[in-house]
Amino acid sequence: MITRIHTRRATQTAATAIIVALGLSACGSDGSTTKTPNSGGGSTVTLNASGSSFQKNLEETAAKAFNAKNPKTEIAYAGGGSAKGKTDLAAKLVDFAGTDSPVKDADKGNFKGDLLYFPIAAAPIAVTYKLAGVDKLQLSAETIAGIFQAKITTWNDAAIKADNAGVNLPSTKITIVHRSDGSGTTSNFTKFLVAAAPSWKLDKGDTVNWPANSVGAEKNTGVANSVSQTEGAIGYVDFADAKKAGMQMAAIKNKASEWSVPSLDGAAAALKNVAVKDDLTFAAADASGAGVYPITAPTWVLVYAKQTDKAKGTALKAYLNYLLTEGQTLAPTVNYAALPAELAAKAIKQLDKLQIG
Repeated sequence: MITRIHTRRATQTAATAIIVALGLSACGSDGSTTKTPNSGGGSTVTLNASGSSFQKNLEETAAKAFNAKNPKTEIAYAGGGSAKGKTDLAAKLVDFAGTDSPVKDADKGNFKGDLLYFPIAAAPIAVTYKLAGVDKLQLSAETIAGIFQAKITTWNDAAIKADNAGVNLPSTKITIVHRSDGSGTTSNFTKFLVAAAPSWKLDKGDTVNWPANSVGAEKNTGVANSVSQTEGAIGYVDFADAKKAGMQMAAIKNKASEWSVPSLDGAAAALKNVAVKDDLTFAAADASGAGVYPITAPTWVLVYAKQTDKAKGTALKAYLNYLLTEGQTLAPTVNYAALPAELAAKAIKQLDKLQIG
């Protein structure tokens, strides 16, 4: 069964004040483990996690805020990409995984039990570039497809010019930068191209066969660093890391023929009428409607439905509840769009499916 949801923007009431008061100093999304401190005496429960670098900024913020209220629960989130998170959860090396893409049917047999998806936020995937003298850039889906398939190789190509009338574009060579690790950001970026660009032939997934002359980099921060250091480069990076790095971001043509820059409002608009499956997975790529940013990606926490360790299961349920309630007010402060209220309510209800002990 598929239901439709309508967004009600989560308020940021006092979220900034909460962050300042709690001293939420993020460690960066460089793939290093973020571990919350134990601020209370006695034994602690540590929840270990890996996966999505796309959601890592939010995990860092929410984990520290949660730990301030629950000092005997530590959360160690290692990032590493959505594919790593799913692989680690399948092997039971972690207590939960962060992922921006659902598990493929072919891979479900690798897991040691039933899975539950908990959506926690959504955000734009920015098409970032470095091009001297070009402060504003517009790119249609077909032009993006041509660039990332290495069919468009210079910045003054006729297709880019057609998207940018009156802009003086240089003859600089284009350098494609993509994720080298298995990535939900790649999955959502390529889902957009499959949906919006008929000329796209590289399919979709956590990994695809990029052109031989392209450059691979690990994690969103790796792509951001590579693009930032290479004149003429173009890549795709989560909005939070693109903003943190002060990157140039292209406006993307949406289904309403609007040139839409990456923004939380654009991501929220993309969530307005998404089709949500019973397991709470959905896609927001190339969504319809005015004001939509068309390369919007959801992100989930993935867990086993059966939690055999009572202490860890109890702590995990409490943390998930936090992410879906107070954590939603924190999301916009670190450049994520909060869930529509109806979807958040569905996710909170799904906590009842978590079997502990």
